[in-house]
Amino acid sequence: MQVVWFKRDLRVHDNRVLSKAAARGDVLPLFVAEPELWQAPDMSSRQWAFVEETLQQLRVDLGNLGQPLVVRTGEVTAVLYDLLKRRGITALWSHEETGNDWTFQRDLRVAAWCRIFGVPWYEVQNHGVFRRLKSRVGWSQRWDSLMLEPVRLPPRLKPVEVDPGNIPTAKDLGILVDFCPLRQTGGRRAGLSLLDSFLARRAKTYRTAMSSPVEGESACSRLSPHLSWGTLSMREVTQANWARQRELRTTQSKNNTEWQGSLKSFNGRLHWHCHFIQKLEAEPSIEYANLHRGYDAIRPSEPDQTRLEAWTNGETGLPFLDACMRYLRASGWLNFRMRSMVMATASYHLWLDWRAPGLQLARYFTDYEPGIHWSQVQMQSGTTGINTVRIYNPVKQGYDQDPSGTFTRKWVPELAKIPDRFLHEPWKAENAVDLLGKSYPYPIVDHLSAAKEARQRIWAVRRGQAFRAEALAIAAKHASRKTRPANRKRSEGNVLPAQMTLPFEE
Repeated sequence: MQVVWFKRDLRVHDNRVLSKAAARGDVLPLFVAEPELWQAPDMSSRQWAFVEETLQQLRVDLGNLGQPLVVRTGEVTAVLYDLLKRRGITALWSHEETGNDWTFQRDLRVAAWCRIFGVPWYEVQNHGVFRRLKSRVGWSQRWDSLMLEPVRLPPRLKPVEVDPGNIPTAKDLGILVDFCPLRQTGGRRAGLSLLDSFLARRAKTYRTAMSSPVEGESACSRLSPHLSWGTLSMREVTQANWARQRELRTTQSKNNTEWQGSLKSFNGRLHWHCHFIQKLEAEPSIEYANLHRGYDAIRPSEPDQTRLEAWTNGETGLPFLDACMRYLRASGWLNFRMRSMVMATASYHLWLDWRAPGLQLARYFTDYEPGIHWSQVQMQSGTTGINTVRIYNPVKQGYDQDPSGTFTRKWVPELAKIPDRFLHEPWKAENAVDLLGKSYPYPIVDHLSAAKEARQRIWAVRRGQAFRAEALAIAAKHASRKTRPANRKRSEGNVLPAQMTLPFEE
């Protein structure tokens, strides 16, 4: 009996674990819903709702192959022990997972259990993250080679006489329900539909529109939760993008330049997906400790609860920032640039330690991927020591990304009576006194002076040889090694310690 343990790989197509296990014998496809995991501070009911829908479809897909998904609720080693007693286990199979610290510790317990009971556990690479990687040299080329491998079709399975079990609800798992009316739908069919519509129609303006929360809602692929939970494989998406690029090169159209530019940018983002997860794979402490330890005492360890709650609820008095947070709370998604802005504002303007707002964003994101999330949280908080420090101006971003005010007005309706020219700075409007401090708050900080103070504090840490020495070691371990022309900026921000330029503000 080959037990295939599904985790963040909830699909049958291009599932290498399923194919390898089926070649060895009868397969029992297993998903374990772990209440302790789902009650963790970075998990949420919106994420489980997406997974629950995905599991329903996965059960059908596996059933069509011959054996439906078996679902159990509880602690994994207890579930495995029960199967061992009842059915016997020849081997345990799963994809490699770069999850949060909880799943890492859980996997250590599973490995110990397997050793005790003599059950071999085979872990197979899931996407472009390489375990036990000693050097980043040639990483991008290895990624490309992996994506070139054939997409595997699902195998036929023999039925196994075992109770399939019930897929639990959020209530069954003890998850506090959060309201997310615009959440994306889970399941492979939804993922394939998004991939098809993106490559056929929506991707044309991807490069120019992805920075806007208004245009990005459609122009972005929206595949992130499907990649995070594995309804689609990275290889499937990459090869579909390459195929679309080849198709466009064979046609004569004035739109080809825009299309090709957008799909090239999308291909870069697919690389980034695995590049950032690779950082957590190499440095699990990114989830809970500053990457550069020189920043350990720079912010209070306990967050200012008033500021944190205002930021969380979209009630800071900075309209565009509040609109982004309210949209995220309602949808479970936000475009990449605005994710950067909301995190940077929490860290710089509100001077909050990144851990508390990082956990809140993790809960809000349906597409929460620990490797990407915690790497980005630290990057946007200026604690990596190797990246450009971007202090986003939340007012300027409103003018730049929502010049018509459509997005802000939709999500901050309290400002309906504020004239358009003052929407992003309502405190300047003549009728400000009629609204601010009543239906909508005054800004909880002066964003300009707060940014200036943050810049001075960050710069003070960055001085000195000790900072530079540690930063160089971090760059050697984590920075991209992709070859690029000498005059081209680094994709992650081009401040390395030797340059020591002043932090950048947008």
